[in-house]
Amino acid sequence: MHKPPGILYDRRYYDHSISRISLENAGRVRNLYATLEGPGYAGQMRTFRPREASVADIEAVHSAFYLEQLREHVNLEDPYSYDRDTYLMELSLYTAALAAGGCLELADRVMAGEIDYGFALVRPPGHHAEPGRGMGFCVFNNVAITAEYLRRAHGLQRILILDFDVHHGNGTQTVFFETEQVFVVSIHQEKLFPFTGQAREIGSGRGRGYTINLPVHQQFSDAEYTYLLGKVLGGVVEQYLPQIILVSAGYDGHCEDSISRVQLTTHWYATITELLKHLAHEACDDRLLYVLEGGYNPASLEASVLATVESLLLPVGRRPGVAYSDRGARILNNHPLHDFWTI
Repeated sequence: MHKPPGILYDRRYYDHSISRISLENAGRVRNLYATLEGPGYAGQMRTFRPREASVADIEAVHSAFYLEQLREHVNLEDPYSYDRDTYLMELSLYTAALAAGGCLELADRVMAGEIDYGFALVRPPGHHAEPGRGMGFCVFNNVAITAEYLRRAHGLQRILILDFDVHHGNGTQTVFFETEQVFVVSIHQEKLFPFTGQAREIGSGRGRGYTINLPVHQQFSDAEYTYLLGKVLGGVVEQYLPQIILVSAGYDGHCEDSISRVQLTTHWYATITELLKHLAHEACDDRLLYVLEGGYNPASLEASVLATVESLLLPVGRRPGVAYSDRGARILNNHPLHDFWTI
Protein backbone atom coordinates (compact mmCIF):
# COMPACT_ATOMS: atom_id res chain seq x y z
CA MET A 1 0.00 0.00 0.00
CA HIS A 2 1.30 3.45 -0.92
CA LYS A 3 2.10 5.50 2.17
CA PRO A 4 1.82 9.30 2.17
CA PRO A 5 5.20 11.01 2.02
CA GLY A 6 6.70 12.82 4.99
CA ILE A 7 7.51 16.52 4.69
CA LEU A 8 9.61 18.35 7.26
CA TYR A 9 9.83 22.10 7.63
CA ASP A 10 9.91 24.61 10.47
CA ARG A 11 9.79 28.40 10.73
CA ARG A 12 12.87 28.29 12.93
CA TYR A 13 14.77 27.81 9.68
CA TYR A 14 14.09 31.51 9.08
CA ASP A 15 16.35 32.38 12.03
CA HIS A 16 19.54 31.98 10.03
CA SER A 17 19.28 35.42 8.48
CA ILE A 18 21.17 38.61 7.81
CA SER A 19 20.12 42.17 7.02
CA ARG A 20 22.50 42.39 4.07
CA ILE A 21 21.63 40.98 0.65
CA SER A 22 22.35 37.27 0.29
CA LEU A 23 21.00 34.76 -2.22
CA GLU A 24 20.68 32.26 0.62
CA ASN A 25 17.97 33.79 2.78
CA ALA A 26 14.72 32.89 4.51
CA GLY A 27 12.69 34.33 1.65
CA ARG A 28 13.69 31.31 -0.44
CA VAL A 29 11.22 29.10 1.42
CA ARG A 30 8.58 31.38 2.99
CA ASN A 31 6.00 31.10 0.21
CA LEU A 32 6.78 27.41 -0.22
CA TYR A 33 6.04 26.73 3.44
CA ALA A 34 2.82 28.73 3.23
CA THR A 35 1.68 26.80 0.16
CA LEU A 36 2.33 23.45 1.81
CA GLU A 37 0.32 24.57 4.83
CA GLY A 38 -2.57 25.70 2.64
CA PRO A 39 -5.76 23.84 1.72
CA GLY A 40 -4.31 22.40 -1.47
CA TYR A 41 -2.15 19.93 0.46
CA ALA A 42 -4.24 19.42 3.59
CA GLY A 43 -4.25 15.79 4.66
CA GLN A 44 -2.17 14.58 1.73
CA MET A 45 1.13 14.09 3.55
CA ARG A 46 2.54 13.64 7.01
CA THR A 47 4.34 16.66 8.40
CA PHE A 48 7.20 16.49 10.86
CA ARG A 49 9.23 18.93 12.92
CA PRO A 50 12.99 18.76 13.40
CA ARG A 51 15.06 17.85 16.38
CA GLU A 52 18.46 19.41 16.95
CA ALA A 53 21.35 17.25 15.80
CA SER A 54 23.64 16.37 18.66
CA VAL A 55 27.31 17.28 18.79
CA ALA A 56 28.08 13.58 18.30
CA ASP A 57 25.91 13.51 15.17
CA ILE A 58 27.72 16.52 13.75
CA GLU A 59 31.21 15.39 14.76
CA ALA A 60 30.66 12.11 12.93
CA VAL A 61 31.31 14.27 9.83
CA HIS A 62 32.88 17.54 11.01
CA SER A 63 35.93 18.00 13.19
CA ALA A 64 35.69 19.38 16.70
CA PHE A 65 38.17 22.06 15.63
CA TYR A 66 35.80 23.19 12.88
CA LEU A 67 32.93 23.51 15.33
CA GLU A 68 35.11 25.57 17.64
CA GLN A 69 36.09 27.82 14.74
CA LEU A 70 32.44 28.42 13.95
CA ARG A 71 31.63 29.32 17.55
CA GLU A 72 34.47 31.83 17.61
CA HIS A 73 33.41 33.53 14.38
CA VAL A 74 29.79 33.90 15.43
CA ASN A 75 31.00 36.32 18.12
CA LEU A 76 32.72 38.67 15.68
CA GLU A 77 31.07 41.78 14.31
CA ASP A 78 31.56 40.79 10.68
CA PRO A 79 29.05 38.03 9.75
CA TYR A 80 31.32 37.04 6.84
CA SER A 81 34.48 36.80 8.90
CA TYR A 82 34.66 33.03 8.43
CA ASP A 83 33.78 32.77 4.72
CA ARG A 84 32.94 35.35 2.08
CA ASP A 85 29.70 33.57 1.11
CA THR A 86 28.66 31.90 4.35
CA TYR A 87 27.45 34.30 7.01
CA LEU A 88 27.28 33.39 10.70
CA MET A 89 24.82 35.14 12.98
CA GLU A 90 23.71 34.56 16.56
CA LEU A 91 21.27 31.76 15.70
CA SER A 92 23.10 30.31 12.71
CA LEU A 93 24.66 27.31 14.44
CA TYR A 94 21.41 26.40 16.17
CA THR A 95 19.52 26.66 12.87
CA ALA A 96 22.15 24.57 11.10
CA ALA A 97 21.88 21.91 13.83
CA LEU A 98 18.10 21.93 13.32
CA ALA A 99 18.66 21.47 9.59
CA ALA A 100 20.83 18.42 10.13
CA GLY A 101 18.53 17.15 12.88
CA GLY A 102 15.50 17.52 10.64
CA CYS A 103 17.11 15.17 8.15
CA LEU A 104 17.85 12.67 10.92
CA GLU A 105 14.23 12.85 12.09
CA LEU A 106 12.96 11.97 8.64
CA ALA A 107 15.62 9.28 8.20
CA ASP A 108 14.37 7.58 11.37
CA ARG A 109 10.78 7.72 10.08
CA VAL A 110 11.79 6.19 6.75
CA MET A 111 13.77 3.43 8.46
CA ALA A 112 10.86 2.70 10.80
CA GLY A 113 8.60 2.19 7.79
CA GLU A 114 6.26 5.02 8.78
CA ILE A 115 6.80 6.72 5.42
CA ASP A 116 8.33 5.57 2.16
CA TYR A 117 9.49 8.96 0.94
CA GLY A 118 10.63 12.02 2.83
CA PHE A 119 11.53 15.58 1.94
CA ALA A 120 13.49 17.68 4.45
CA LEU A 121 12.86 21.31 3.46
CA VAL A 122 15.70 22.67 5.54
CA ARG A 123 18.15 25.54 5.44
CA PRO A 124 20.97 26.46 5.47
CA PRO A 125 22.03 24.00 2.77
CA GLY A 126 24.92 21.66 3.38
CA HIS A 127 26.60 19.83 0.50
CA HIS A 128 29.59 22.20 0.20
CA ALA A 129 30.56 21.85 3.87
CA GLU A 130 33.69 19.73 4.24
CA PRO A 131 34.85 18.01 7.44
CA GLY A 132 36.93 21.01 8.49
CA ARG A 133 35.51 23.88 6.44
CA GLY A 134 32.19 25.53 5.67
CA MET A 135 31.65 27.34 2.38
CA GLY A 136 29.13 28.20 -0.32
CA PHE A 137 26.28 29.07 2.09
CA CYS A 138 26.78 25.71 3.86
CA VAL A 139 27.52 25.26 7.57
CA PHE A 140 26.88 21.57 8.35
CA ASN A 141 26.71 18.93 5.65
CA ASN A 142 23.14 17.73 6.17
CA VAL A 143 23.14 14.82 3.74
CA ALA A 144 26.55 13.56 4.88
CA ILE A 145 25.50 13.72 8.54
CA THR A 146 22.38 11.76 7.59
CA ALA A 147 24.36 9.08 5.76
CA GLU A 148 26.78 8.70 8.68
CA TYR A 149 23.85 8.48 11.09
CA LEU A 150 22.26 5.75 8.98
CA ARG A 151 25.52 3.82 9.10
CA ARG A 152 25.96 4.19 12.84
CA ALA A 153 22.38 4.08 14.15
CA HIS A 154 20.78 1.76 11.60
CA GLY A 155 23.73 -0.32 10.42
CA LEU A 156 23.35 0.47 6.72
CA GLN A 157 26.32 -0.45 4.55
CA ARG A 158 25.17 0.62 1.08
CA ILE A 159 23.85 4.17 0.80
CA LEU A 160 23.44 5.98 -2.51
CA ILE A 161 23.57 9.78 -2.61
CA LEU A 162 22.45 11.57 -5.75
CA ASP A 163 23.32 15.27 -5.89
CA PHE A 164 21.60 17.15 -8.73
CA ASP A 165 22.32 20.64 -7.42
CA VAL A 166 23.89 22.64 -10.25
CA HIS A 167 27.04 23.04 -8.11
CA HIS A 168 29.25 20.08 -7.30
CA GLY A 169 28.82 18.73 -3.77
CA ASN A 170 32.49 18.90 -2.87
CA GLY A 171 31.88 18.43 0.84
CA THR A 172 29.85 15.26 0.42
CA GLN A 173 32.43 13.86 -1.97
CA THR A 174 35.28 14.58 0.44
CA VAL A 175 33.54 12.87 3.36
CA PHE A 176 32.92 9.63 1.47
CA PHE A 177 35.78 9.57 -1.04
CA GLU A 178 37.50 6.59 0.60
CA THR A 179 34.56 4.33 1.46
CA GLU A 180 32.44 1.91 -0.54
CA GLN A 181 29.57 2.17 1.94
CA VAL A 182 28.35 5.50 0.54
CA PHE A 183 28.14 5.85 -3.23
CA VAL A 184 28.07 9.49 -4.40
CA VAL A 185 26.74 10.48 -7.84
CA SER A 186 26.84 14.17 -8.74
CA ILE A 187 25.61 15.87 -11.89
CA HIS A 188 26.54 19.55 -12.07
CA GLN A 189 27.54 22.36 -14.40
CA GLU A 190 31.22 22.23 -15.25
CA LYS A 191 33.60 25.12 -14.43
CA LEU A 192 31.23 26.49 -11.81
CA PHE A 193 31.77 27.02 -8.08
CA PRO A 194 33.38 25.19 -6.27
CA PHE A 195 35.33 24.14 -9.40
CA THR A 196 35.60 20.49 -8.34
CA GLY A 197 33.82 17.35 -9.45
CA GLN A 198 35.69 16.43 -12.61
CA ALA A 199 34.97 13.07 -14.21
CA ARG A 200 38.37 11.72 -13.16
CA GLU A 201 37.51 12.14 -9.45
CA ILE A 202 36.34 8.57 -8.80
CA GLY A 203 37.24 7.88 -5.17
CA SER A 204 40.33 6.31 -3.63
CA GLY A 205 41.27 3.26 -1.60
CA ARG A 206 38.21 1.18 -0.75
CA GLY A 207 36.11 3.96 -2.23
CA ARG A 208 37.66 3.78 -5.68
CA GLY A 209 34.81 3.62 -8.18
CA TYR A 210 32.17 4.70 -5.67
CA THR A 211 32.21 8.36 -6.73
CA ILE A 212 30.76 9.31 -10.11
CA ASN A 213 30.90 12.89 -11.33
CA LEU A 214 28.96 14.02 -14.38
CA PRO A 215 30.07 17.59 -15.18
CA VAL A 216 27.79 18.95 -17.89
CA HIS A 217 28.00 21.83 -20.31
CA GLN A 218 26.10 25.07 -20.12
CA GLN A 219 22.68 24.95 -21.79
CA PHE A 220 22.12 21.25 -20.99
CA SER A 221 18.45 20.71 -20.28
CA ASP A 222 15.89 18.03 -19.49
CA ALA A 223 16.78 15.62 -22.31
CA GLU A 224 20.49 15.43 -21.47
CA TYR A 225 19.94 15.21 -17.72
CA THR A 226 17.30 12.49 -18.04
CA TYR A 227 19.49 10.45 -20.38
CA LEU A 228 22.58 10.75 -18.17
CA LEU A 229 20.90 9.95 -14.88
CA GLY A 230 18.66 7.31 -16.41
CA LYS A 231 21.66 5.44 -17.79
CA VAL A 232 23.97 5.91 -14.81
CA LEU A 233 21.50 5.40 -11.97
CA GLY A 234 19.82 2.49 -13.69
CA GLY A 235 23.11 0.62 -13.92
CA VAL A 236 24.45 1.65 -10.52
CA VAL A 237 21.32 0.80 -8.56
CA GLU A 238 21.00 -2.60 -10.22
CA GLN A 239 24.58 -3.51 -9.33
CA TYR A 240 25.14 -1.68 -6.03
CA LEU A 241 21.68 -2.42 -4.54
CA PRO A 242 21.54 0.54 -2.13
CA GLN A 243 19.61 0.17 1.11
CA ILE A 244 18.39 3.77 0.86
CA ILE A 245 18.64 6.59 -1.66
CA LEU A 246 19.42 10.08 -0.37
CA VAL A 247 19.06 13.09 -2.66
CA SER A 248 20.88 16.39 -2.36
CA ALA A 249 18.08 18.25 -4.09
CA GLY A 250 19.30 21.57 -5.40
CA TYR A 251 16.93 23.45 -7.70
CA ASP A 252 19.40 26.05 -8.95
CA GLY A 253 19.74 24.35 -12.33
CA HIS A 254 16.30 25.66 -13.22
CA CYS A 255 16.19 27.79 -16.35
CA GLU A 256 14.81 30.73 -14.34
CA ASP A 257 17.55 30.65 -11.69
CA SER A 258 20.24 33.19 -12.59
CA ILE A 259 22.98 31.50 -10.56
CA SER A 260 23.71 29.00 -13.36
CA ARG A 261 23.42 28.48 -17.10
CA VAL A 262 21.79 25.04 -17.03
CA GLN A 263 18.28 25.06 -18.53
CA LEU A 264 16.20 22.53 -16.58
CA THR A 265 12.43 23.02 -16.53
CA THR A 266 10.06 22.55 -13.61
CA HIS A 267 8.79 19.34 -15.21
CA TRP A 268 12.23 17.73 -15.06
CA TYR A 269 12.14 17.65 -11.26
CA ALA A 270 8.99 15.55 -11.44
CA THR A 271 10.62 13.28 -14.03
CA ILE A 272 13.70 12.56 -11.93
CA THR A 273 11.49 11.92 -8.90
CA GLU A 274 9.51 9.34 -10.85
CA LEU A 275 12.75 7.62 -11.83
CA LEU A 276 14.09 7.67 -8.26
CA LYS A 277 10.82 6.29 -6.88
CA HIS A 278 11.00 3.42 -9.32
CA LEU A 279 14.65 2.66 -8.46
CA ALA A 280 13.93 2.85 -4.73
CA HIS A 281 10.98 0.50 -5.18
CA GLU A 282 13.17 -2.02 -7.01
CA ALA A 283 16.19 -1.87 -4.73
CA CYS A 284 15.43 -0.62 -1.23
CA ASP A 285 11.79 -1.00 -0.19
CA ASP A 286 10.89 2.52 -1.35
CA ARG A 287 13.36 4.22 1.00
CA LEU A 288 13.95 7.62 -0.59
CA LEU A 289 14.85 10.82 1.25
CA TYR A 290 15.23 14.27 -0.32
CA VAL A 291 17.25 17.02 1.38
CA LEU A 292 16.92 20.59 0.12
CA GLU A 293 20.12 22.24 -1.09
CA GLY A 294 20.22 25.22 -3.48
CA GLY A 295 17.63 27.12 -5.47
CA TYR A 296 17.77 30.92 -5.34
CA ASN A 297 14.80 32.09 -7.38
CA PRO A 298 11.98 31.68 -4.84
CA ALA A 299 9.32 31.29 -7.55
CA SER A 300 11.08 28.57 -9.54
CA LEU A 301 12.24 26.90 -6.32
CA GLU A 302 8.66 26.68 -5.06
CA ALA A 303 7.32 25.41 -8.37
CA SER A 304 10.05 22.78 -8.67
CA VAL A 305 9.76 21.56 -5.08
CA LEU A 306 6.00 21.28 -5.53
CA ALA A 307 6.58 19.28 -8.72
CA THR A 308 8.72 16.92 -6.64
CA VAL A 309 6.10 16.73 -3.91
CA GLU A 310 3.31 16.05 -6.40
CA SER A 311 5.34 13.16 -7.76
CA LEU A 312 6.00 11.80 -4.26
CA LEU A 313 2.26 11.82 -3.59
CA LEU A 314 1.60 9.38 -6.43
CA PRO A 315 2.07 5.60 -6.32
CA VAL A 316 4.99 4.15 -8.24
CA GLY A 317 4.11 3.98 -11.91
CA ARG A 318 5.93 2.74 -14.95
CA ARG A 319 9.62 3.37 -15.09
CA PRO A 320 10.14 6.55 -17.14
CA GLY A 321 11.59 6.00 -20.56
CA VAL A 322 15.07 7.33 -21.28
CA ALA A 323 15.36 8.77 -24.77
CA TYR A 324 18.77 8.82 -26.41
CA SER A 325 20.67 12.11 -26.24
CA ASP A 326 23.71 12.57 -28.42
CA ARG A 327 25.10 15.35 -26.21
CA GLY A 328 24.48 13.25 -23.13
CA ALA A 329 26.13 10.21 -24.68
CA ARG A 330 29.28 12.23 -25.33
CA ILE A 331 29.60 12.83 -21.59
CA LEU A 332 29.58 9.08 -20.96
CA ASN A 333 31.99 8.21 -23.77
CA ASN A 334 35.32 7.20 -22.20
CA HIS A 335 34.04 8.12 -18.73
CA PRO A 336 36.06 6.32 -16.02
CA LEU A 337 32.88 4.90 -14.48
CA HIS A 338 32.99 2.21 -17.21
CA ASP A 339 36.04 0.71 -15.46
CA PHE A 340 33.82 -0.21 -12.50
CA TRP A 341 30.17 -0.38 -13.56
CA THR A 342 28.15 -1.68 -16.48
CA ILE A 343 26.08 1.22 -17.81
